[in-house]
Amino acid sequence: MHFTSARLAEILGAFPRRKILVIGDLMLDEFIYGRVSRISPEAPVPVVEVTRQAYYPGGAANVARNIREFTPGVGLMGLVGECEHASRLRSLLGAQGIGWDGIQSDPDHQTIVKTRIIARQQQVVRVDRERKMAPPQRVHDSALAWLRDHLKDFDALILEDYGKGFLTQPFVDVVGRLASAAGKILTVDPNVHNPLRWPGATAIKPNRTEAFAAVGRPLTESVSPAKSDAPLAEVGAALLAQWDTPTLLVTLGEQGMMLFQRGKDAFALPTRAQEVFDVSGAGDTVIALFTLCLAAGASPEEAAEIANHAAGVVVGKLGTATLTPAELLASFDAHA
Repeated sequence: MHFTSARLAEILGAFPRRKILVIGDLMLDEFIYGRVSRISPEAPVPVVEVTRQAYYPGGAANVARNIREFTPGVGLMGLVGECEHASRLRSLLGAQGIGWDGIQSDPDHQTIVKTRIIARQQQVVRVDRERKMAPPQRVHDSALAWLRDHLKDFDALILEDYGKGFLTQPFVDVVGRLASAAGKILTVDPNVHNPLRWPGATAIKPNRTEAFAAVGRPLTESVSPAKSDAPLAEVGAALLAQWDTPTLLVTLGEQGMMLFQRGKDAFALPTRAQEVFDVSGAGDTVIALFTLCLAAGASPEEAAEIANHAAGVVVGKLGTATLTPAELLASFDAHA
């Protein structure tokens, strides 16, 4: 679709006045950078000489990072343990101006940490420290009490499911009811390993694999152009009914995205990526910008196109990256 510069400026200009709450699985992303000059004498593996380390909010917190680039009004809800990793995550969030008072803590919970070791701009290995388990009921009760008190402060909610246990069906049911009753936008980034219903969802954003799995269909080879992908069209129609949502945005990797809406033809968006360097975190960027656009008054088509450009920028960066408003505008200029 074609944006006039005035319409794009209108949507982006509304971003700083919007407030978004991200609810989901929280993680701490650790990046260890180094150089490789030899193979270990102990095993046929490279020896990485560490040169620096960096930490970033990960999982649902990375969605909040993406939103924070465009508005100061972003909050976060999830679960962490009572440990140094949780303290580091809170410190990072505070430094970036992301509200974390909705985050719950539990001494029995292990804060999720994903460590990526990178050498020569390539990921050598990833180490995950996690224990997947649903939180005790007291944690969800406390989170919902906080949400009831603060829901009025937000324009939209995002349910970000990494399949680590925080989002359960009873919890999601209550969140959906609260959002619907308050007339709030509710978007969902689902996970293939945690099949849930999403009551009250304004829009749901699976990737192609998640979409096929959600309707129990074997994954087929993608078809180019995506508009000609008959199995994808059938899955999209089935999910609109199954998830009882008016809008479905399916991300397709190098093929871009496909937007499905009740009563409308599917809308295909070719990728805007100039160069694909690292796809980690691209889905976080999509759900962040798509939701922010809807909250700013954009149509689903407009929101999808802006999110598509945003994803095209971040896949050209290393790691779970974010983008700036200037980079987003530059992408539109490049594709004018």
